[in-house]
Amino acid sequence: MSGPQPLNRTPLNDVHRECCARMVDFGGWDMPVQYSGIVDEHNAVRTAVGLFDVSHMGEIEIRGPEALKLVDYVSTNAASRLAIGQAHYSGLLYEHGGFVDDILVHKVADDSWFLCVNASNQDKDYEHICTHNKFDCEVDFASPRFAQLAIQGPKAVEVATKLTTADLAAVRYYWFVDGEFAGVPARMARTGYTGEDGFEVYVAPEHAVSVWKAIMEAGAPSGIKPCGLGARNTLRLEAAMSLYGHEIGASITPFDAGLGWIVKMDKGDFVGRDALAKQREKGLTRALAGFEMRGRGIARDGYEVVIDGAPAGWVTSGSPAPTLNKNIGLCLLPRDRAKVGEKIGILIRNQTVEAEIVPTPFYKRSK
Repeated sequence: MSGPQPLNRTPLNDVHRECCARMVDFGGWDMPVQYSGIVDEHNAVRTAVGLFDVSHMGEIEIRGPEALKLVDYVSTNAASRLAIGQAHYSGLLYEHGGFVDDILVHKVADDSWFLCVNASNQDKDYEHICTHNKFDCEVDFASPRFAQLAIQGPKAVEVATKLTTADLAAVRYYWFVDGEFAGVPARMARTGYTGEDGFEVYVAPEHAVSVWKAIMEAGAPSGIKPCGLGARNTLRLEAAMSLYGHEIGASITPFDAGLGWIVKMDKGDFVGRDALAKQREKGLTRALAGFEMRGRGIARDGYEVVIDGAPAGWVTSGSPAPTLNKNIGLCLLPRDRAKVGEKIGILIRNQTVEAEIVPTPFYKRSK
């Protein structure tokens, strides 16, 4: 019998251990869940700046004369509407309309596209895209060539600007620029997963440690803190950003998840389009909704939701919200009950605790 497989490690694994990070198995990766504490790190990102190692994320490059045709066929958003240097949020779907993954699509050139995909899905995503590649282009599994660091918070641009000659302040939200960062070639994208401003910086793995140290040094006067996956989760939940395996998955369509805005039905054919058209024609029956706990208790992922004493859905994500000082969550419900003001119950240790549907996002940064 074969034993347990060793965990994957990012190039920054030793750095995290030197910083006394608490490490966990995250989808087969040895990753930091926290350093100084989830709440402390969360607050640093909301008020100053935090640095995340997200090198476990996957990268896929698509190049060739018909690269756009493939990107548009396998993803839900309209890649044809992107300009060079622009990115957008999109989805990869199965034929039945459920999610293979949610992705970021970057247009590098007319014949060159860069996809950032979820860590645990990168092999599956690559195979999925290759399966549908009937176009004059090549699909490259590029993950081994990239490490990714995320600088997030209201002081993120101030810190990042110290390390590059690129005019980062001029880079618009969901745009990117290629250049030098901390003395090495990098892609700097004004994107993130925290609800705050900032940049996701892609560099070669051999430069990850030096770039991390340069960012920490440049950010010291601004109060920068290293941040783990725990704070990343509470930050994205406050911003009501979806997480694969929770708000989205193979059994959940973009319409179920409130992500109809990333589906461009008018762009032409794409994988899953027919299933989505049929779903919309029959009428949508499920919806994702945000809630706040009214009774004492924390709703955790997978807890059952009851309405009028009967099972109605489940919590997709739930936790305390440090910025709001409330316990919040997202849940999947029948569409006609997923309305703001609806009273629901969360089954916590066999006790029904009162909660209420509220507008999302729970938190929105001031511009």
